[in-house]
Amino acid sequence: MDREPEELQFMGFYGIYREAYKIIVSWRKIFLQITLSFILPLSFIYLAQMEISELLFEKIIHNEHTLQRTRTGSPMHNRIHDRISSERATYWTFKAIYHIFLLILSLLSTSAVVYTIACIYTSKEITFKKVMSVVPKVWKRLMITFLWNFFILFLYNFFAILLLILLVITVGLYENQIAFILLLVVLIICYFIGFVYISVIWHLASVISVLEDSYGFKAFKKSKALIKGKMWIASAIFIKLQGSFFVVLMAFQSLVVHGNSLGAAGKVSFGIFCFLLLSILIHFALVIQTIVYFVCKSYHHENIDKSCLAEHLEVYYLGDYLPLIRDKDVQLEQFDV
Repeated sequence: MDREPEELQFMGFYGIYREAYKIIVSWRKIFLQITLSFILPLSFIYLAQMEISELLFEKIIHNEHTLQRTRTGSPMHNRIHDRISSERATYWTFKAIYHIFLLILSLLSTSAVVYTIACIYTSKEITFKKVMSVVPKVWKRLMITFLWNFFILFLYNFFAILLLILLVITVGLYENQIAFILLLVVLIICYFIGFVYISVIWHLASVISVLEDSYGFKAFKKSKALIKGKMWIASAIFIKLQGSFFVVLMAFQSLVVHGNSLGAAGKVSFGIFCFLLLSILIHFALVIQTIVYFVCKSYHHENIDKSCLAEHLEVYYLGDYLPLIRDKDVQLEQFDV
């Protein structure tokens, strides 16, 4: 990034997009290597699981329909029942393995991109070999932050379901349809706002987990304070990117997984197109969330001294975590604009 730190605070929605594009183009070699190593496999398993899950699920549904037409207690009924149990076990085992690989590749991709951009920002020498040596050390911190996010979202969804049940009991059962629908719409809107808020904080906390001496719940607290003043921009970017992901995935599911209108060759071609487009979106989103971090730091007049940040990054490479204990070495003093 060739901008001065104090200039980043004035960067708006389109400015962040332009900065991300400039960084990717200027350092396309190393970002291409990161994409080939982490982001392409991430996109592939994301789309492949949709196809495989659909095939496994269709087999289960077909056998369940067959089971309903088979006499209970007959040898055929027992065989089909055992087959369904085996297929369900296969389905959920596949889902578990998929989510494990998805999590690992997501954390590795985030670690690699955030670390690379921080090195670019500090003008540190960066090579793909160095990134590969650092990423296994950084992603462990991201794992703790992710687990906290999972816990927070679990509680959030739990209370949202409780509110929905309470709404059904108190309003829905009394046939007051208009009031029920209005309250349900309000609940859905509030849920969506809260979900976006938590997600934006989590994405910023992921960057903090790499670039500062904070991870887990502490990173969430710092992210919550740091995002103030830039929440609208960060939320708009998040919604736009997530909307793009949704469009790509729905197009893949409707035209490749469930569709037959394109033919075999058309489905393969469109599947490859969705695969490449999804990879670009993931890459772009990771770069943007790192830029948003620097924008928020600048907005709050928290000047990141490049030499101290460079020392912090070097800690990962050298494998010595002692300097991370001193928060003041990374979280630097404020400056006046």
